[in-house]
Amino acid sequence: MHKVIFDTDPGIDDAMALLFLERHPDIELLGITSVFGNASADTTTRNAQFLKREFGISAPVARGADETYDPARPMAPWPVVVHGVNGLGDIEMPETVDDVPLDPRPAFQFIIDTVRENPGEVEIVAVGRMTNLALALARDPEIAGLVKQVVVMGGAFERNGNVTPAAEANIHGDPEAADAVFTAPWKVVIIGLDVTIQTVMTRTTMKDLALRGGPAVELLAKISDPYIDFYSQQVDDGMVVHDSCACVYVVAPELFGLRAGTVRVVCGGIADGLTLQKPAGPFFPPSAWHDKPEQHVAMTIEAKKVVDLVAATLAP
Repeated sequence: MHKVIFDTDPGIDDAMALLFLERHPDIELLGITSVFGNASADTTTRNAQFLKREFGISAPVARGADETYDPARPMAPWPVVVHGVNGLGDIEMPETVDDVPLDPRPAFQFIIDTVRENPGEVEIVAVGRMTNLALALARDPEIAGLVKQVVVMGGAFERNGNVTPAAEANIHGDPEAADAVFTAPWKVVIIGLDVTIQTVMTRTTMKDLALRGGPAVELLAKISDPYIDFYSQQVDDGMVVHDSCACVYVVAPELFGLRAGTVRVVCGGIADGLTLQKPAGPFFPPSAWHDKPEQHVAMTIEAKKVVDLVAATLAP
C-alpha cells in the first residue's frame, strides 16, 4: 500500500488526479495539502474541501502557502483562461465549504508531522508549486531522510515550457521553491512536459467514464469539459492529463523511462523557471551543481497504458 500526501492546487487536472488517488486500491491517501497556483490559496483550499466532500474522501485537507517561498518574488497571474475564475472550470459551487473542516495545521507542518509519524513510508505527490515542500524542508531538514519519495509534475527538459519558452507553469510559479526541493537529499522523480503532453483523454472517453463512474466522475466530466475546450488548440477533442501522470508513476513506474542527474532551476532573467539536468557520469569542474543529489526525470512514457490505467481506476 502506497501512503500518499497529495500536494495540489485544484485545478481541473488536479481533480482527476485526486480522484485517481482516492480510487486506486493500492493507494492510501493520507492527506491533501493545498497551495496557490491555478488560483489563490483561498480558492484552491476551498476547491480541495469541495472535492473531498463530493468525492467522498476521508483524508484531511490542510491549507498551504499563499505566497512564494521568497516573499519578494511577485506572484504570477492566475491562469483563468485554463481553469476558470474558480479553478474548477467555473462550475457552480459554494463560496465556502464550511461542512468540511480543515486540519488546524498549515500544510508544511502537516507534511512534517505525517512524515515523522510514518518514517520511510510517505510518498509526496506534488502537482502544483513546490512551496509547501520547500517550507517543510526549511523548518525540518531531517524529513528528507524520512520520505520514501517525492513525485513531481513539473518542468520541461527537452522541449519548451508552457507559460514561457523556457518554463513550465508549476516551476515558473515558484522557482526558488522548486530548486530547494530538487537539490534536497531525498529521492525526487520529475514527471514533466516531456512525457505528460503525450497523454490525452478524449471527450468521448470522459463521457463514457461519467456514465459508468457514478456521481464523482459525472462531476469530474463536467469540470473537465472547458479544459477540453482549452486543449482543442493542441490536441484533437481531448485533454492532457498532466497531474494524473505523476499519480500513475506511484503505482506503475514501469510505464516511464527515467534519466538520472542533478536538477537545478534557473531563478530570474528571461529563462526564469527553466529546469536543467546535469547528466550523471560526465565530469564538470566544481560549480553550483557540485555535491547536489542526483534526481530522476521521466523522458519516455507508455502514454496509452497510462491513460488506460487512469480511466480504469476512475470507473472500474
